[in-house]
Amino acid sequence: MPLALFDLDNTLIAGDSDHGWGEFLVAQNIVDATYYQKMNDQFYQDYQNGQLDMSAYLAFSLAPLGKLNPSELEPLHKQFMAEVIEPLWLPKAEALLETHKKNGDTLIIITSTNRFVVEPICKKLGVEHLIATELEQQNNQFTGHVSGIPSFKEGKVTRLNQWLEQSGLNLEGSSFYSDSINDLPLLEIVDHPVAVDPCPQLKEIAHEREWEIISLRD
Repeated sequence: MPLALFDLDNTLIAGDSDHGWGEFLVAQNIVDATYYQKMNDQFYQDYQNGQLDMSAYLAFSLAPLGKLNPSELEPLHKQFMAEVIEPLWLPKAEALLETHKKNGDTLIIITSTNRFVVEPICKKLGVEHLIATELEQQNNQFTGHVSGIPSFKEGKVTRLNQWLEQSGLNLEGSSFYSDSINDLPLLEIVDHPVAVDPCPQLKEIAHEREWEIISLRD
């Protein structure tokens, strides 16, 4: 059962759920609107440029989760799914996932976004296995800190290798779909790297290395 690995943001959905969650918090007046919007946009630009300071971003983006209790977060996320994520849905992405399922592949979404934000999205996409940035909890409350290694850049490779050790599977015949230059470390180790609506940096590398380039939006 070959692995079919997928990035989530701007790959299987037509936008970035992490940045979108920040915008949602601003719209709901949960954070300081002017400051949070400015920093959220700046971090997103850094991410797109392949220059994100992940530690600084996580300290910023996870802080609001540490201030909200589970009873507040659950209805907020349902509203977020309806208002922010559903408009980003891509029928071609669902069709691609279904093709891999019919081929008997093992599907995994591997994303740098934290599990709280992305797990309901992955469930809606029908993907069982998820590797995401994990959040520290105490007494069922998020602390605003990360647990373990963030699944970002080389961290995706590290986290995937940990998952492979636990599952007993390997990368033989594997494929990985991503839009982002930040995923180059993982794209380089799979058998079939696929650039999906790639950013300019990844598109250039994909052309140079003759990787497959597809669109799930056209």
